[in-house]
Amino acid sequence: MERVIFHLGNCTTCQAILKRIPHLKAFTLREIKGDPITPAEIDAMKALAGSYEALFSRVALKYRSMGLKDKVLTEKDYRKLILAEYTFLKRPVMVLDGRIFIGNAPKTVAAMIEAAQALKGVKG
Repeated sequence: MERVIFHLGNCTTCQAILKRIPHLKAFTLREIKGDPITPAEIDAMKALAGSYEALFSRVALKYRSMGLKDKVLTEKDYRKLILAEYTFLKRPVMVLDGRIFIGNAPKTVAAMIEAAQALKGVKG
């Protein structure tokens, strides 16, 4: 997984962020609803992020509707939930040459843009 951006196609926030990423053609874009994350991919993301919890979105509507906010979740639970339901992945997730950027916080988006700008010899 060298240069991949995991996103949701109908998420306006993801789309706005993608428009700001320089050298976007250097990345494989993965629309996670139509092309779900595999166990190997989530494990690779966890290795970079340090935990499955770091990849987990607590703002997903299903988080509350499933009563998850009232439960103590383990790393195993986070992994299982992300694999079962694409909305539980905090998005977008950019993997770039051994680094990972997770979510849409302004500092994270700025770091994504800066990292993508540093790509040498890439057009588009």
